[in-house]
Amino acid sequence: MGARVTGIDLSKPLTESEFCTIHEAWIRHLVLVFPNQKLSPADMVSFSRKFGELDDFENQVVHRDSEFKEVMTLTNKLQNGQQSKTYNAGQNWHTDQSYSLRPAKATCVYCIEKPSVGGDTMFANMYLSYETLSSKMQEFLDGLDAIHDASLIEGLEKRGADVVAEFKHKNPPVVHPAIRTHPESGKKALYINERVRQFVGLSESESRPLINFLCNHSISARFTYRHYWSVDDLVMWDNRCLIHLAVGDYDPKEIRHMLRTSGKGDHFGHLASPLQKTDTSIPKSELDRRVSALYD
Repeated sequence: MGARVTGIDLSKPLTESEFCTIHEAWIRHLVLVFPNQKLSPADMVSFSRKFGELDDFENQVVHRDSEFKEVMTLTNKLQNGQQSKTYNAGQNWHTDQSYSLRPAKATCVYCIEKPSVGGDTMFANMYLSYETLSSKMQEFLDGLDAIHDASLIEGLEKRGADVVAEFKHKNPPVVHPAIRTHPESGKKALYINERVRQFVGLSESESRPLINFLCNHSISARFTYRHYWSVDDLVMWDNRCLIHLAVGDYDPKEIRHMLRTSGKGDHFGHLASPLQKTDTSIPKSELDRRVSALYD
């Protein structure tokens, strides 16, 4: 996981050959780092759009570029004299917008300012997380659905009551499969993170130990890459097979200022119903069979 891409200027249009090389590397390595770039919001949109339709962040409560709505500002700088709505974004393990009906595909983040120490981003390979589970656990999870809940975002409640209320209103709980097959690589990946509340057909108390196990398993050191940012890095990653964490270990008096674009994903979830939180879309007999299989 992870590759460094040099010898290319992303502010200029890509040739078809260059795009194919980058796309192949992205699918293979999951995280690409492009150092020493000089990019405007327009450049970011132009490059990111090569990988598919871009999100305009309408379901987010964030600061967007005044001209390019597809560019989100990730910053702890004051915005219009007020605390930024993204000053503590991403500080638990997640995949971008898994709490939405159409989670992100490719995410690109461009570093403009960084703290003198800390503020790194960590990534975990969810292919490996799935492949290193026992066959019994894989069988249990295959076909199981999970409820992703935006209210579990770390530090959300610190952004102010109005921001929290608007964010939750725009992002009610949604359902996605616990295991997703990547549409380009054909490989299976675990699709569970710290923003999952429970599994459909299981209660919260039944779900929590399994969610905790899977989250802890997925961030084992052997599955992770930690990116130490440099100014003018552009980092691109694949949300369909990764989770990531913005490490909040830096002095908040220092500036961490970045721009982000996200491609709309190729998977569509559905809204969680109240019934799914307490009842079962999977017959009890099938759940009993899966639990029993774990202990055979």
